[in-house]
Amino acid sequence: MKINKSELEAIAVKPRQYPPENLPEIAFAGRSNVGKSSLLNNLTGRKKLAHVSGNPGKTRTINFYKINDNFRIVDLPGYGYAKLSKSMTEGWAEMMEAYISRRENLRKVIQLVDIRHEPSKLDIQMYDYLRYYGLDGIVVATKADKISSNQKQKSLNIIRKTLNMNKDDVIIPISSLKKTGTENLIKEIELILSSKPDSKMEEDEHGK
Repeated sequence: MKINKSELEAIAVKPRQYPPENLPEIAFAGRSNVGKSSLLNNLTGRKKLAHVSGNPGKTRTINFYKINDNFRIVDLPGYGYAKLSKSMTEGWAEMMEAYISRRENLRKVIQLVDIRHEPSKLDIQMYDYLRYYGLDGIVVATKADKISSNQKQKSLNIIRKTLNMNKDDVIIPISSLKKTGTENLIKEIELILSSKPDSKMEEDEHGK
């Protein structure tokens, strides 16, 4: 798959602001300043599709991008920025809960972690949360150019162990600076889009 067309379709805080559930969606989540906007720009070949902010925690909306007119990439607001007030943190949690738990056309949430550091407590909580809804399984390890080749596999092993990932879960090291790893991510996106979607309602009924 080649991404030839990408456009911002909607900016939302509440469910009534979401676009229709007529296209499959793949969301991206990660800590503030993990490199999510840079990755999305690199993935779509657009330098300014997603705004790269110098102020971590600034993005407090859910941004929907229509890709090739047949699916959406959803940019979830970064979590874990210490300077956010308690009310803003609670608002973030409510926003994420409303989207992740109720969006029927959401196929997968790809979680980003910084390859240079062991996943934080919040990273672990997020992966457990995604696992609860059956949306886990793919982790992108960003900033892969910042460590040596010898250190890379060790870091990936630490991420896998810390997040308690299953053996079939995928970790993709990516460098937005050197533009490496995105082809592997696009292949995973293709697999997600070609597979039969699971119903979160069915999962909830079975006590997942």
